[in-house]
Amino acid sequence: MKNFNYLLISFILIISLNACSGYKPIFSSSNLEFEIVKHTISGNKKLGNNIYSKLYRLFKSTDTNSEKKAINIEIDANKEKNSTVKNSAGKILEYKINLNTNIIFVDYLSGNIILKYSTNLSTSYKVQDQYSKTKSLENKNMEDLINRTYQDLLIKISEINISK
Repeated sequence: MKNFNYLLISFILIISLNACSGYKPIFSSSNLEFEIVKHTISGNKKLGNNIYSKLYRLFKSTDTNSEKKAINIEIDANKEKNSTVKNSAGKILEYKINLNTNIIFVDYLSGNIILKYSTNLSTSYKVQDQYSKTKSLENKNMEDLINRTYQDLLIKISEINISK
């Protein structure tokens, strides 16, 4: 009886694994048909270059044998840091960071706008005992905001490719 149960469980597992063999992620980067020809960065250059490098790696990782559409990318990224909480002595206890991003994809040959993406993301963080820890926390939060922007942009780009 025990052997039959083991045989039945292994048979069910094999069938389950075979059912997953055609799995393809919906928003994969393998079907992106864009090639960056030119890019312009305005606003905060460091943030803009960070976003551009992620996009560049994404488009470079796609298939080289497919015919790609040449595009220009215009990136405008700005960061605002404001204090949100102060104690009675006026010492800052918490900061809020806003990341404003405008990204425009323009067809290189026709000059038509393919995608216009704007976002305003924010996050808060508390001031730490040491300045270096506070700065480290600020940098980590900025990286998280950039990653969220990149992921949202990837979804928008994938939606464009799916609708074609």
